[in-house]
Amino acid sequence: MKKIILSLGVLALSLTSASAFAAKYAVDPAHSSVNFTIRHLVSNVDGKFNDYTGEFSFDEKKPTVLGDVKFDIKAASVDTGNAKRDEHLKGGDFFDVQKNPELTFVGKKVTSSGKNMFKVLGDFTMHGVTKPVTLDVEYLGSTKGMDGSPTSGFTATTVISRKDFGMIWNKVLDAGNAVLGDDVKVKINVEAHPVSAAAKK
Repeated sequence: MKKIILSLGVLALSLTSASAFAAKYAVDPAHSSVNFTIRHLVSNVDGKFNDYTGEFSFDEKKPTVLGDVKFDIKAASVDTGNAKRDEHLKGGDFFDVQKNPELTFVGKKVTSSGKNMFKVLGDFTMHGVTKPVTLDVEYLGSTKGMDGSPTSGFTATTVISRKDFGMIWNKVLDAGNAVLGDDVKVKINVEAHPVSAAAKK
């Protein structure tokens, strides 16, 4: 029993020590992007959000330490390159930005899924509905930026069903084709800096 307690104590200490070296990072929106793709008739339409913030804790010397992931996205910043379509997306059929101004993701659990790969399980809120969503995250590496500040890169992807979040609008045309698909592919490209460095930018 003493050996078991000692082993648990050593494990807890190692985890505490590892997380103690993790720094708080802030996403650099000038070199990041929040993108989505949805089926439209027989093709795909891409879109993005232009206004967002993100933060997480990370240790570039030990990339297995990733946590405290949080993203806040302004729904009204949706941009598909078509003003009429964007206004429709901002209205009650979709994001309803007056009632639900933000999309948020709050990470709850991070597990390693391979070298430089993570699965980040968290609560995603969109259109006033919160559901568990898992992000597949790839760590792309760390370096010094042009100004000499530490810089780390990631890509996160997932697929969600818009209907799970109450976005049920659709139309079926005479030919039998639905205007929109249900699944939405999400891809987030992240370049981030420690908060102390990001504050100086």
